[in-house]
Amino acid sequence: MRILIAMMKHETNTFSPVVADWKRFQDWGAHLGEDALKAYEGTAMPMGAYIDLARERGAEIVTPVAAEAMPAGMVTTEAYNNLVNPILDAVREGVDCAMLDLHGAMVSEVTPDGEGTLLERIREIDPDLPIAVTLDLHCNLTDKMVSNCTTLIGYKTYPHVDMYEVGMQIGRALLDSMEGKVDPVMSWGNVPLLSQTLCQGTDDEPMATLIRLCREAEQEPGVLAATAFGGFALADMKDSGNSVIIVTDGDRAQADRIRDRILAKAWELREDFIYKHSPLEERVAEAKTMTDGPVILLDHADNCGSGATQDVMTVIAEILRQDLEDVAVAAVWDPAAVQEMQKAGIGSKITLKLGGKSDMPSIGEVGEPLEVTGTVKVLTNGEWTVHGPMYTGVNVFMGPTAVLDTGNMEIVIVSNHHEPWDIGVFTSVGIQPQHKRYLVLKSRIHYRAGFAPIGKATLTLDGKGVTTSDNNLLDYKNVRRPIYPLDLINEA
Repeated sequence: MRILIAMMKHETNTFSPVVADWKRFQDWGAHLGEDALKAYEGTAMPMGAYIDLARERGAEIVTPVAAEAMPAGMVTTEAYNNLVNPILDAVREGVDCAMLDLHGAMVSEVTPDGEGTLLERIREIDPDLPIAVTLDLHCNLTDKMVSNCTTLIGYKTYPHVDMYEVGMQIGRALLDSMEGKVDPVMSWGNVPLLSQTLCQGTDDEPMATLIRLCREAEQEPGVLAATAFGGFALADMKDSGNSVIIVTDGDRAQADRIRDRILAKAWELREDFIYKHSPLEERVAEAKTMTDGPVILLDHADNCGSGATQDVMTVIAEILRQDLEDVAVAAVWDPAAVQEMQKAGIGSKITLKLGGKSDMPSIGEVGEPLEVTGTVKVLTNGEWTVHGPMYTGVNVFMGPTAVLDTGNMEIVIVSNHHEPWDIGVFTSVGIQPQHKRYLVLKSRIHYRAGFAPIGKATLTLDGKGVTTSDNNLLDYKNVRRPIYPLDLINEA
């Protein structure tokens, strides 16, 4: 058996000014051929699961590409072609099946449905090719995705700590179908609900209820997979929003029934999927009264893990203004500041105009650097390996990295965007986060993978940025309408 295994991932924030070009994929890790196999074999990724399944069967493994970039704006034509063409070439050469590790919210200059278009083009080459697909919980599911694969599943955790397990689950279903053991049929649908990522943590309501319903469904005889997608609201494309897909063994009526039950519950809980805001200065003042640390302070509107610039200084400025002590920040993106600190050298006192290098025209904001003075404490190359439960075994490349110590605050400054979902963002530069009073993280929910075990409390701080949860700041042009909460509608 000859199995094609590939990874192509990007969560596109169409409001982001950050360019998703080929270099951005290379900065994270764009691997071709044997390098792709070496990069992901033994990791807790869907691709790692696919490779293990292929090894079990003694199959020949074809890995044309494994590439991911931190979320950003629209994927360029060059980058999209560099991702898709190696996969299509491998299909043309002939394979028995394909197992694909995709995201589900890729918008490119070529197509608003990056994954659906890839699958469609694969099927144009080989209409009967068995295809298994894993998708992120934040997938904006489309008919093109479903119509052009054999089996499909999404993660049931956010933070995504079950990626290997879902890869195993859907990969086995595909192989079983090829052996005639099962006959997968899929039923999917969506509701007019544009829920916010900050309200999709699977340990929290309302998402916890939808996940519970999916797990219960998978206990029913004949159900191969059940997925409730939260969707990614910051990708302004037609199908953005909450959706459900059920895969059963030949029983479409069963799949339809389960799908409708879970979609109805998602719509019933729609108000709980919308974040409620609080004034920034009040939340920071509340944090100041909390003495048992670490207290995690989320600068969620500037989360590069959803496409933000990671250089907005609004929250950091307010924390400094209110004189919070013993603070560590991960991370500010400012390659120029890192270069200045490298020139100054470790131990030097330096004044920087930190961050604020990026304008954000989609929300009417201009970059505003913050002048800070401190000591250059650490300089590194920004490379480390994840040992926590999310992206386990994957190498991280933050680029040249520095730590600025202002006295009250240690700020990790990076040259490549990286969301802090693992404590390695601190430990790799010599900071012990468990002993800090406050941890400021430019993250939403993924921080929980590494930091929930050490955090004593968590506060969301509503700063500025293109991952805002304030719909009033975003000008949607392409999403289907009417849709809640952009439109007040009572029936799905």
